[in-house]
Amino acid sequence: AAYHAVSKARDKRGPLALDLPERKIIMDGKGGVAQVIVPERLDAHRLIEEFMIQANVAAAEELEKHRSPLLYRVHDQPDPAKIKSLAAFLKTVGQDWTMGQVLKPKAFNRLLDLMQGTEHERVVHEVVLRTQSQAQYRPTNIGHFGLNLARYAHFTSPIRRYADLIVHRALISALKLGDDGLSQDDIATLEATAEQISAAERRSMLAERETTDRLIAAHLQSHIGATFKGRISGVVSAGLFVQLIDTGADGFVPASKLGQDYYVFEETQHALIGRSTGEMFQLGDTVEVKLQEVTPVKGGMKFEIVSEGRKAKIMPKGRGGHRLLKKPTRPKKPKGKR
Repeated sequence: AAYHAVSKARDKRGPLALDLPERKIIMDGKGGVAQVIVPERLDAHRLIEEFMIQANVAAAEELEKHRSPLLYRVHDQPDPAKIKSLAAFLKTVGQDWTMGQVLKPKAFNRLLDLMQGTEHERVVHEVVLRTQSQAQYRPTNIGHFGLNLARYAHFTSPIRRYADLIVHRALISALKLGDDGLSQDDIATLEATAEQISAAERRSMLAERETTDRLIAAHLQSHIGATFKGRISGVVSAGLFVQLIDTGADGFVPASKLGQDYYVFEETQHALIGRSTGEMFQLGDTVEVKLQEVTPVKGGMKFEIVSEGRKAKIMPKGRGGHRLLKKPTRPKKPKGKR
């Protein structure tokens, strides 16, 4: 009931409604991976998350009221060039995007709602996600686009985030709660501090991702030759990046392992398309892959596509791509699917 009360204001505010499930690795007693799960999100979790957001807003408002320096958590609007690319992509799936409109998260939410349940739902979701800017810390406020908030400052985790500690010190000073508030040196270096902790955040996210990749790669090393369901998470001229659905592990499929055609990279469509057959592998597509190679120390994996691509509605125009020297038959799906 408490969550539903605060969710009314949240729904009215209309933050960006991207589906970003978080996977959790369960370790065994020997330092290996026992399983990878996506924890269920309950209303209790949503309640805590929304209350934390409200606490962060309240901290920013209080410090602004006292004209106190602070570090904001900001999230800029999407870059115009990315919006232009989004509009071009949407035309390929039969949707229009009004250029020049005042950008609000609700515009993206309407698009996501419109695509829900369609064959293009996943790829539109992925492209909208890639359109967004990266959040960071700044001593000057530009608002938080994703949360659709005019002011926002991280406050709830001072024991693990330095930005929150700065905000706590600012509150101590502003509310005259003690002698260990923001010093003049702290205030003078807020800009440099913001840059440093924003960079540290990016490094820590990269380190976490690389650690996860290495753990899961080691876990899957004994499953070479097995097949898995995955989702195309990236498309480049050289091939496809695929994320396994059950573990979240990432791997690469070279274009030469796709099929029996000359595959052209269509950047606007985020796809590789066979020039002769029109077979298409697009960002967000669900595919079946065979694990061919694992490098645990680098967290790298190489796959081979064993499922058919979709039929492209728009044939490729470019000359680039990867031509196979001979036309192999698509490999049979091995038994023992995992």
